[in-house]
Amino acid sequence: MALAGLYRRVLPSPPAIDFASNEGKKLFIDAIQAGTMEGFYKLISYFQTQSEPAYCGLATLSMVLNALAIDPKRKWKGPWRWFDESMLDCCEPLEKVKAEGISFGKVVCLAQCAGAEVRAFRTTETNVDQFRHFVKRCSASDVCHVVSSYHRATFKQTGTGHFSPIGGYHVESDMVLILDVARFKYPPHWVPLTLLWEAMDTTDETTGQQRGFMLISRPQRDPGLLYTLSCRNESWNGTARYLVDDVPLLLKNQDIKDIDMVIGAVCSSLPSDFEKFIQWVAEVRRAEDAGMSISQEEKGRLSLKDEVLKQVQETGLHNYVLNFLSSSTCCRRVSFLTDDDNFRKIAASICCQGADILAGKGGSTGCSCCKETCIKCLKADDNDNKPVAVLSGTVTNGRNEEKVDVLVPPSFVKAGCGNSNNMGSGCIKLQQPSASNIFTALLLALPPQTWSGIRDQKLLQEMNGLVSIDNLPPLLQEEILHLRRQLYLLKKCQENKVDQDLSSPSI
Repeated sequence: MALAGLYRRVLPSPPAIDFASNEGKKLFIDAIQAGTMEGFYKLISYFQTQSEPAYCGLATLSMVLNALAIDPKRKWKGPWRWFDESMLDCCEPLEKVKAEGISFGKVVCLAQCAGAEVRAFRTTETNVDQFRHFVKRCSASDVCHVVSSYHRATFKQTGTGHFSPIGGYHVESDMVLILDVARFKYPPHWVPLTLLWEAMDTTDETTGQQRGFMLISRPQRDPGLLYTLSCRNESWNGTARYLVDDVPLLLKNQDIKDIDMVIGAVCSSLPSDFEKFIQWVAEVRRAEDAGMSISQEEKGRLSLKDEVLKQVQETGLHNYVLNFLSSSTCCRRVSFLTDDDNFRKIAASICCQGADILAGKGGSTGCSCCKETCIKCLKADDNDNKPVAVLSGTVTNGRNEEKVDVLVPPSFVKAGCGNSNNMGSGCIKLQQPSASNIFTALLLALPPQTWSGIRDQKLLQEMNGLVSIDNLPPLLQEEILHLRRQLYLLKKCQENKVDQDLSSPSI
Protein backbone atom coordinates (compact mmCIF):
# COMPACT_ATOMS: atom_id res chain seq x y z
CA MET A 1 0.00 0.00 0.00
CA ALA A 2 1.35 3.43 -0.90
CA LEU A 3 2.23 5.84 1.90
CA ALA A 4 0.22 9.04 1.84
CA GLY A 5 2.15 12.27 2.15
CA LEU A 6 3.84 15.09 0.29
CA TYR A 7 7.33 14.93 -1.15
CA ARG A 8 8.45 18.50 -1.77
CA ARG A 9 6.68 21.05 -3.94
CA VAL A 10 7.49 22.35 -7.40
CA LEU A 11 8.85 25.87 -6.97
CA PRO A 12 6.64 28.27 -8.96
CA SER A 13 9.06 29.90 -11.38
CA PRO A 14 8.43 32.64 -12.22
CA PRO A 15 8.33 34.55 -10.00
CA ALA A 16 11.02 32.63 -8.06
CA ILE A 17 14.33 31.39 -9.47
CA ASP A 18 15.74 28.20 -7.98
CA PHE A 19 19.10 28.88 -6.34
CA ALA A 20 20.59 25.72 -7.90
CA SER A 21 19.37 26.49 -11.43
CA ASN A 22 21.69 27.90 -14.09
CA GLU A 23 20.08 31.30 -13.78
CA GLY A 24 20.22 31.09 -9.99
CA LYS A 25 23.92 30.22 -10.09
CA LYS A 26 24.64 33.19 -12.35
CA LEU A 27 22.81 35.55 -9.98
CA PHE A 28 24.85 34.09 -7.12
CA ILE A 29 28.20 34.59 -8.90
CA ASP A 30 27.29 38.13 -9.95
CA ALA A 31 26.24 39.02 -6.39
CA ILE A 32 29.50 37.60 -4.99
CA GLN A 33 31.49 39.77 -7.38
CA ALA A 34 29.38 42.79 -6.41
CA GLY A 35 30.07 42.16 -2.71
CA THR A 36 26.43 41.63 -1.71
CA MET A 37 26.71 37.99 -0.56
CA GLU A 38 28.93 38.52 2.49
CA GLY A 39 26.19 37.52 4.93
CA PHE A 40 25.52 34.33 2.97
CA TYR A 41 28.59 32.44 4.15
CA LYS A 42 27.77 32.59 7.85
CA LEU A 43 24.10 31.83 7.25
CA ILE A 44 24.77 28.86 4.99
CA SER A 45 27.20 27.48 7.60
CA TYR A 46 24.30 27.23 10.05
CA PHE A 47 21.44 26.68 7.60
CA GLN A 48 18.84 24.34 9.05
CA THR A 49 15.48 22.86 8.23
CA GLN A 50 12.61 23.61 10.58
CA SER A 51 11.81 20.50 12.64
CA GLU A 52 8.05 21.15 12.72
CA PRO A 53 5.75 22.55 9.99
CA ALA A 54 4.98 25.60 12.16
CA TYR A 55 8.53 26.19 13.43
CA CYS A 56 9.69 28.48 10.60
CA GLY A 57 10.14 31.43 12.98
CA LEU A 58 12.09 29.38 15.52
CA ALA A 59 14.30 27.72 12.90
CA THR A 60 15.05 31.05 11.22
CA LEU A 61 15.94 32.68 14.53
CA SER A 62 18.14 29.85 15.82
CA MET A 63 19.96 29.82 12.46
CA VAL A 64 20.63 33.58 12.61
CA LEU A 65 21.67 33.55 16.29
CA ASN A 66 24.17 30.77 15.61
CA ALA A 67 25.47 32.60 12.53
CA LEU A 68 26.08 35.67 14.71
CA ALA A 69 27.94 33.51 17.29
CA ILE A 70 25.71 34.63 20.16
CA ASP A 71 26.30 32.41 23.18
CA PRO A 72 22.94 31.06 24.48
CA LYS A 73 24.49 30.55 27.96
CA ARG A 74 22.59 27.24 28.05
CA LYS A 75 23.57 23.73 27.11
CA TRP A 76 21.85 22.18 24.09
CA LYS A 77 22.96 18.54 24.20
CA GLY A 78 26.02 16.94 25.74
CA PRO A 79 28.44 19.72 26.71
CA TRP A 80 27.49 21.99 23.79
CA ARG A 81 25.98 25.46 24.01
CA TRP A 82 24.03 25.97 20.81
CA PHE A 83 20.79 27.62 19.77
CA ASP A 84 18.09 25.15 18.83
CA GLU A 85 14.38 25.59 18.19
CA SER A 86 13.63 23.74 21.44
CA MET A 87 15.39 26.47 23.45
CA LEU A 88 13.36 29.39 22.08
CA ASP A 89 10.40 29.17 24.42
CA CYS A 90 10.50 32.27 26.64
CA CYS A 91 7.80 34.21 24.77
CA GLU A 92 5.49 31.37 23.74
CA PRO A 93 5.15 27.71 24.84
CA LEU A 94 6.58 25.38 22.21
CA GLU A 95 3.41 23.28 22.09
CA LYS A 96 1.43 26.38 21.19
CA VAL A 97 3.94 27.34 18.48
CA LYS A 98 3.79 23.79 17.14
CA ALA A 99 0.01 24.00 16.85
CA GLU A 100 -0.47 27.63 15.79
CA GLY A 101 2.85 29.06 14.63
CA ILE A 102 4.30 32.27 16.03
CA SER A 103 3.68 35.94 15.40
CA PHE A 104 6.12 38.53 14.10
CA GLY A 105 6.22 40.37 17.43
CA LYS A 106 7.01 37.22 19.39
CA VAL A 107 9.91 36.34 17.10
CA VAL A 108 11.24 39.86 17.72
CA CYS A 109 10.81 39.33 21.46
CA LEU A 110 12.58 35.94 21.29
CA ALA A 111 15.54 37.49 19.49
CA GLN A 112 15.78 40.23 22.12
CA CYS A 113 15.48 37.71 24.97
CA ALA A 114 18.31 35.70 23.40
CA GLY A 115 20.59 38.72 23.66
CA ALA A 116 20.57 39.96 20.07
CA GLU A 117 20.28 43.56 18.92
CA VAL A 118 17.01 43.83 16.97
CA ARG A 119 15.45 46.52 14.82
CA ALA A 120 11.99 45.51 13.64
CA PHE A 121 9.80 47.19 11.03
CA ARG A 122 6.28 46.52 9.89
CA THR A 123 5.58 47.57 6.34
CA THR A 124 3.34 50.34 7.68
CA GLU A 125 6.36 51.89 9.41
CA THR A 126 8.76 52.06 6.46
CA ASN A 127 8.83 51.75 2.66
CA VAL A 128 10.31 49.57 -0.04
CA ASP A 129 13.27 51.91 -0.62
CA GLN A 130 14.33 51.73 3.04
CA PHE A 131 13.89 47.97 2.95
CA ARG A 132 16.17 47.78 -0.10
CA HIS A 133 18.75 49.93 1.72
CA PHE A 134 18.78 47.58 4.74
CA VAL A 135 18.95 44.45 2.55
CA LYS A 136 21.88 45.83 0.57
CA ARG A 137 23.71 46.94 3.72
CA CYS A 138 23.30 43.64 5.56
CA SER A 139 24.10 41.58 2.46
CA ALA A 140 27.44 43.38 2.24
CA SER A 141 28.31 42.39 5.82
CA ASP A 142 28.26 39.31 8.03
CA VAL A 143 27.47 41.16 11.26
CA CYS A 144 23.80 41.80 10.47
CA HIS A 145 21.10 39.58 8.98
CA VAL A 146 17.62 40.36 7.65
CA VAL A 147 14.70 38.13 8.62
CA SER A 148 11.55 38.50 6.55
CA SER A 149 7.97 37.69 7.56
CA TYR A 150 5.83 37.27 4.44
CA HIS A 151 2.83 35.53 2.89
CA ARG A 152 3.71 32.71 0.48
CA ALA A 153 0.71 33.26 -1.80
CA THR A 154 2.35 36.35 -3.31
CA PHE A 155 4.98 34.00 -4.80
CA LYS A 156 2.29 31.52 -5.94
CA GLN A 157 3.58 29.13 -3.28
CA THR A 158 1.38 26.97 -1.07
CA GLY A 159 0.97 27.95 2.55
CA THR A 160 0.36 31.21 4.34
CA GLY A 161 2.58 33.23 6.68
CA HIS A 162 6.25 32.26 6.73
CA PHE A 163 9.62 33.36 8.14
CA SER A 164 12.99 32.98 6.41
CA PRO A 165 16.33 34.82 6.42
CA ILE A 166 17.55 36.76 3.41
CA GLY A 167 20.84 35.31 2.23
CA GLY A 168 21.95 37.89 -0.34
CA TYR A 169 21.06 40.56 -2.88
CA HIS A 170 21.58 40.92 -6.62
CA VAL A 171 21.80 44.64 -7.35
CA GLU A 172 21.31 44.67 -11.13
CA SER A 173 18.11 42.58 -11.12
CA ASP A 174 16.98 43.86 -7.70
CA MET A 175 16.45 40.30 -6.43
CA VAL A 176 16.94 38.80 -2.98
CA LEU A 177 17.90 35.26 -2.04
CA ILE A 178 15.46 33.64 0.38
CA LEU A 179 17.06 30.83 2.39
CA ASP A 180 13.79 29.01 2.96
CA VAL A 181 13.98 27.04 6.22
CA ALA A 182 11.17 24.76 4.97
CA ARG A 183 13.70 22.88 2.84
CA PHE A 184 11.45 19.82 2.77
CA LYS A 185 9.08 21.97 0.72
CA TYR A 186 10.98 24.55 -1.34
CA PRO A 187 14.68 25.07 -2.02
CA PRO A 188 16.45 28.42 -1.54
CA HIS A 189 15.27 30.79 -4.26
CA TRP A 190 15.68 34.26 -5.68
CA VAL A 191 12.66 36.57 -5.84
CA PRO A 192 12.22 40.21 -6.89
CA LEU A 193 12.70 42.51 -3.90
CA THR A 194 9.58 44.48 -4.78
CA LEU A 195 7.54 41.27 -4.82
CA LEU A 196 8.93 40.28 -1.41
CA TRP A 197 7.84 43.70 -0.17
CA GLU A 198 4.33 42.97 -1.43
CA ALA A 199 4.43 39.59 0.34
CA MET A 200 5.43 41.32 3.59
CA ASP A 201 2.84 44.04 3.12
CA THR A 202 0.05 41.65 4.10
CA THR A 203 -1.98 41.26 7.27
CA ASP A 204 -1.44 38.48 9.78
CA GLU A 205 -5.04 37.50 10.54
CA THR A 206 -4.08 36.19 13.99
CA THR A 207 -2.84 39.56 15.24
CA GLY A 208 -4.46 41.95 12.79
CA GLN A 209 -1.01 43.49 12.22
CA GLN A 210 1.04 43.90 9.05
CA ARG A 211 4.01 41.65 8.51
CA GLY A 212 7.49 43.06 8.00
CA PHE A 213 11.19 42.45 8.53
CA MET A 214 13.79 42.66 11.25
CA LEU A 215 17.51 43.38 11.36
CA ILE A 216 19.32 41.11 13.80
CA SER A 217 22.90 41.75 14.89
CA ARG A 218 25.26 40.76 17.67
CA PRO A 219 25.58 43.13 20.67
CA GLN A 220 28.95 44.68 21.42
CA ARG A 221 29.27 42.53 24.55
CA ASP A 222 27.59 39.29 25.54
CA PRO A 223 24.88 40.14 28.11
CA GLY A 224 24.11 38.32 31.33
CA LEU A 225 27.60 37.54 32.60
CA LEU A 226 26.45 36.66 36.09
CA TYR A 227 22.74 37.33 36.58
CA THR A 228 19.69 36.44 34.52
CA LEU A 229 15.92 36.56 34.88
CA SER A 230 14.31 33.21 34.31
CA CYS A 231 11.01 32.53 32.58
CA ARG A 232 11.49 28.74 32.72
CA ASN A 233 9.25 28.55 35.76
CA GLU A 234 5.58 29.56 35.79
CA SER A 235 6.28 31.95 38.68
CA TRP A 236 7.92 34.52 36.40
CA ASN A 237 4.55 35.91 35.35
CA GLY A 238 3.45 36.90 38.86
CA THR A 239 6.92 38.04 39.92
CA ALA A 240 7.31 40.35 36.90
CA ARG A 241 3.89 41.85 37.60
CA TYR A 242 4.75 42.34 41.28
CA LEU A 243 8.05 44.10 40.60
CA VAL A 244 6.78 46.43 37.88
CA ASP A 245 3.18 47.10 38.97
CA ASP A 246 2.79 46.33 42.68
CA VAL A 247 6.03 47.68 44.16
CA PRO A 248 5.42 51.31 43.01
CA LEU A 249 1.94 51.15 44.59
CA LEU A 250 3.34 49.77 47.86
CA LEU A 251 5.84 52.62 48.04
CA LYS A 252 3.14 55.16 47.26
CA ASN A 253 0.66 53.85 49.82
CA GLN A 254 3.09 53.50 52.75
CA ASP A 255 4.66 56.16 54.92
CA ILE A 256 8.26 55.43 53.98
CA LYS A 257 10.82 57.22 56.16
CA ASP A 258 14.22 55.69 55.36
CA ILE A 259 16.05 53.37 52.97
CA ASP A 260 15.48 50.32 55.19
CA MET A 261 11.73 50.88 54.90
CA VAL A 262 12.06 51.15 51.11
CA ILE A 263 13.84 47.81 50.94
CA GLY A 264 11.38 46.31 53.41
CA ALA A 265 8.44 47.46 51.31
CA VAL A 266 9.88 45.81 48.22
CA CYS A 267 10.48 42.47 49.91
CA SER A 268 7.39 42.44 52.13
CA SER A 269 5.13 40.72 49.60
CA LEU A 270 7.57 38.96 47.31
CA PRO A 271 6.08 35.87 45.66
CA SER A 272 6.98 32.69 47.52
CA ASP A 273 9.13 31.28 44.71
CA PHE A 274 10.86 34.57 43.95
CA GLU A 275 14.29 32.87 44.11
CA LYS A 276 13.49 31.08 40.84
CA PHE A 277 13.07 34.41 39.04
CA ILE A 278 16.55 35.91 39.32
CA GLN A 279 19.44 33.49 39.24
CA TRP A 280 23.20 33.62 38.92
CA VAL A 281 24.58 32.08 35.76
CA ALA A 282 26.63 29.01 36.66
CA GLU A 283 29.31 27.63 34.34
CA VAL A 284 28.50 23.90 34.15
CA ARG A 285 30.46 21.18 32.39
CA ARG A 286 30.75 17.40 32.36
CA ALA A 287 33.78 16.44 34.43
CA GLU A 288 35.15 13.75 32.12
CA ASP A 289 34.82 15.98 29.04
CA ALA A 290 36.72 18.84 30.64
CA GLY A 291 39.74 16.97 32.06
CA MET A 292 41.85 18.31 34.87
CA SER A 293 42.32 21.87 33.65
CA ILE A 294 40.25 24.83 32.53
CA SER A 295 40.73 26.82 29.35
CA GLN A 296 41.76 30.45 29.15
CA GLU A 297 38.29 31.21 27.80
CA GLU A 298 36.65 29.63 30.87
CA LYS A 299 39.03 31.42 33.20
CA GLY A 300 38.32 34.71 31.44
CA ARG A 301 34.58 34.29 31.95
CA LEU A 302 35.13 33.50 35.64
CA SER A 303 37.24 36.62 35.99
CA LEU A 304 34.47 38.77 34.47
CA LYS A 305 31.86 37.16 36.74
CA ASP A 306 34.07 37.90 39.72
CA GLU A 307 34.49 41.52 38.67
CA VAL A 308 30.70 41.94 38.39
CA LEU A 309 30.33 40.56 41.94
CA LYS A 310 32.92 42.97 43.31
CA GLN A 311 31.32 45.93 41.57
CA VAL A 312 27.89 45.04 42.97
CA GLN A 313 29.36 44.88 46.47
CA GLU A 314 31.02 48.27 46.03
CA THR A 315 27.71 50.07 45.35
CA GLY A 316 26.21 52.20 48.09
CA LEU A 317 22.93 50.32 47.71
CA HIS A 318 24.59 47.00 48.58
CA ASN A 319 25.56 48.27 52.02
CA TYR A 320 21.94 49.07 52.81
CA VAL A 321 20.74 45.73 51.45
CA LEU A 322 23.39 43.82 53.41
CA ASN A 323 22.48 45.58 56.66
CA PHE A 324 18.79 45.00 56.05
CA LEU A 325 19.20 41.29 55.35
CA SER A 326 21.27 40.96 58.51
CA SER A 327 18.63 42.60 60.66
CA SER A 328 15.77 40.97 62.51
CA THR A 329 13.30 42.74 60.21
CA CYS A 330 14.61 40.88 57.16
CA CYS A 331 11.91 39.07 55.28
CA ARG A 332 12.53 35.37 54.89
CA ARG A 333 11.75 35.37 51.17
CA VAL A 334 14.85 37.44 50.45
CA SER A 335 17.12 35.67 52.92
CA PHE A 336 16.73 32.28 51.28
CA LEU A 337 20.46 32.25 50.52
CA THR A 338 21.82 33.72 53.75
CA ASP A 339 22.20 30.50 55.75
CA ASP A 340 25.56 28.78 55.39
CA ASP A 341 23.91 25.44 56.17
CA ASN A 342 21.72 25.86 53.12
CA PHE A 343 24.58 26.13 50.65
CA ARG A 344 25.13 22.40 50.53
CA LYS A 345 21.56 22.07 49.24
CA ILE A 346 22.18 24.85 46.74
CA ALA A 347 25.35 23.14 45.51
CA ALA A 348 23.51 19.85 45.11
CA SER A 349 20.69 21.61 43.26
CA ILE A 350 23.15 23.30 40.88
CA CYS A 351 24.85 19.99 40.13
CA CYS A 352 21.48 18.34 39.51
CA GLN A 353 20.38 21.11 37.17
CA GLY A 354 23.74 20.92 35.42
CA ALA A 355 23.33 17.18 34.89
CA ASP A 356 19.85 17.77 33.43
CA ILE A 357 21.19 20.46 31.09
CA LEU A 358 24.05 18.25 29.93
CA ALA A 359 21.50 15.51 29.25
CA GLY A 360 19.51 17.92 27.08
CA LYS A 361 16.61 18.25 29.55
CA GLY A 362 16.82 22.02 29.99
CA GLY A 363 17.78 21.89 33.67
CA SER A 364 14.19 21.66 34.82
CA THR A 365 13.44 18.02 35.55
CA GLY A 366 15.46 17.61 38.72
CA CYS A 367 17.27 14.46 39.76
CA SER A 368 16.90 11.76 42.37
CA CYS A 369 20.15 12.34 44.23
CA CYS A 370 23.33 14.41 44.24
CA LYS A 371 26.11 12.87 46.30
CA GLU A 372 29.80 13.41 46.99
CA THR A 373 29.51 17.17 46.62
CA CYS A 374 33.02 18.54 47.13
CA ILE A 375 35.44 21.25 46.08
CA LYS A 376 38.54 20.68 44.02
CA CYS A 377 41.08 22.85 42.25
CA LEU A 378 42.10 22.86 38.62
CA LYS A 379 44.95 24.59 36.82
CA ALA A 380 44.34 26.92 33.93
CA ASP A 381 45.83 26.47 30.46
CA ASP A 382 48.01 29.58 30.80
CA ASN A 383 51.11 30.84 32.57
CA ASP A 384 49.18 31.91 35.65
CA ASN A 385 49.81 29.34 38.37
CA LYS A 386 46.79 30.41 40.39
CA PRO A 387 44.35 27.46 40.49
CA VAL A 388 40.60 27.74 40.09
CA ALA A 389 38.05 26.28 42.49
CA VAL A 390 35.52 23.84 41.07
CA LEU A 391 32.36 22.61 42.75
CA SER A 392 32.08 18.93 41.84
CA GLY A 393 29.16 16.60 42.35
CA THR A 394 28.14 13.09 41.38
CA VAL A 395 24.52 13.02 40.29
CA THR A 396 22.51 9.81 40.18
CA ASN A 397 19.31 9.55 38.21
CA GLY A 398 17.94 6.04 38.21
CA ARG A 399 20.79 3.77 37.18
CA ASN A 400 22.84 6.53 35.59
CA GLU A 401 25.57 8.57 37.23
CA GLU A 402 26.92 11.90 35.99
CA LYS A 403 29.96 13.74 37.34
CA VAL A 404 29.32 17.46 37.02
CA ASP A 405 31.68 20.40 37.55
CA VAL A 406 30.58 23.96 38.31
CA LEU A 407 33.34 26.55 37.85
CA VAL A 408 33.37 28.89 40.84
CA PRO A 409 34.16 32.63 40.64
CA PRO A 410 37.08 33.46 42.98
CA SER A 411 34.86 35.62 45.22
CA PHE A 412 32.97 32.50 46.26
CA VAL A 413 36.15 31.01 47.72
CA LYS A 414 37.04 32.27 51.19
CA ALA A 415 40.44 30.69 51.71
CA GLY A 416 43.38 29.25 49.79
CA CYS A 417 42.86 26.38 47.39
CA GLY A 418 43.60 22.73 47.91
CA ASN A 419 41.72 19.46 47.97
CA SER A 420 38.79 18.85 50.23
CA ASN A 421 36.29 16.03 50.48
CA ASN A 422 33.52 18.16 51.90
CA MET A 423 32.39 21.73 51.71
CA GLY A 424 33.74 24.21 54.19
CA SER A 425 36.52 22.07 55.59
CA GLY A 426 40.23 21.78 54.92
CA CYS A 427 41.80 24.87 53.36
CA ILE A 428 38.80 25.64 51.13
CA LYS A 429 35.60 27.28 52.26
CA LEU A 430 33.03 28.06 49.61
CA GLN A 431 30.60 30.87 50.29
CA GLN A 432 27.20 30.97 48.67
CA PRO A 433 26.09 33.47 46.01
CA SER A 434 24.90 35.96 48.58
CA ALA A 435 21.33 37.16 48.59
CA SER A 436 22.62 40.68 49.18
CA ASN A 437 24.40 40.62 45.80
CA ILE A 438 21.42 39.17 43.95
CA PHE A 439 18.86 41.45 45.57
CA THR A 440 21.04 44.54 45.01
CA ALA A 441 21.33 43.71 41.31
CA LEU A 442 17.58 43.26 41.04
CA LEU A 443 16.82 46.58 42.79
CA LEU A 444 19.21 48.36 40.45
CA ALA A 445 17.43 46.75 37.48
CA LEU A 446 13.94 47.95 38.43
CA PRO A 447 12.56 50.73 36.20
CA PRO A 448 13.60 54.22 37.43
CA GLN A 449 9.95 55.24 37.86
CA THR A 450 9.55 52.52 40.52
CA TRP A 451 10.62 54.93 43.25
CA SER A 452 8.58 57.97 42.19
CA GLY A 453 5.83 57.20 44.73
CA ILE A 454 8.10 57.93 47.73
CA ARG A 455 6.56 61.02 49.32
CA ASP A 456 9.59 62.32 51.23
CA GLN A 457 11.47 64.28 48.58
CA LYS A 458 14.80 64.08 50.40
CA LEU A 459 14.45 60.30 50.72
CA LEU A 460 13.37 60.06 47.08
CA GLN A 461 16.47 61.95 46.02
CA GLU A 462 18.67 59.68 48.15
CA MET A 463 17.06 56.54 46.73
CA ASN A 464 17.39 57.78 43.17
CA GLY A 465 21.07 58.36 43.83
CA LEU A 466 21.52 54.83 45.15
CA VAL A 467 19.78 53.12 42.22
CA SER A 468 21.15 55.37 39.47
CA ILE A 469 23.24 53.41 36.99
CA ASP A 470 24.89 56.49 35.46
CA ASN A 471 27.95 56.29 37.69
CA LEU A 472 28.30 52.50 37.71
CA PRO A 473 31.40 50.93 36.12
CA PRO A 474 30.71 49.99 32.48
CA LEU A 475 30.78 46.24 33.18
CA LEU A 476 28.15 46.43 35.94
CA GLN A 477 26.14 49.00 34.02
CA GLU A 478 25.80 46.59 31.09
CA GLU A 479 24.82 43.77 33.47
CA ILE A 480 22.09 45.89 35.07
CA LEU A 481 20.83 47.15 31.72
CA HIS A 482 20.58 43.55 30.54
CA LEU A 483 18.43 42.64 33.56
CA ARG A 484 16.29 45.73 32.98
CA ARG A 485 15.77 44.77 29.33
CA GLN A 486 14.81 41.26 30.39
CA LEU A 487 12.30 42.59 32.92
CA TYR A 488 10.84 44.91 30.28
CA LEU A 489 10.46 42.08 27.79
CA LEU A 490 8.98 39.67 30.33
CA LYS A 491 6.46 42.29 31.38
CA LYS A 492 5.58 42.91 27.74
CA CYS A 493 5.08 39.17 27.25
CA GLN A 494 2.99 38.98 30.41
CA GLU A 495 0.75 41.77 29.11
CA ASN A 496 0.64 40.15 25.64
CA LYS A 497 1.86 43.39 24.03
CA VAL A 498 4.76 42.05 21.98
CA ASP A 499 2.85 42.47 18.71
CA GLN A 500 1.70 46.01 19.53
CA ASP A 501 5.17 47.25 20.54
CA LEU A 502 8.16 46.05 18.50
CA SER A 503 10.62 48.52 19.94
CA SER A 504 13.68 47.57 21.91
CA PRO A 505 13.50 48.45 25.60
CA SER A 506 14.02 52.19 26.07
CA ILE A 507 16.04 52.30 29.24
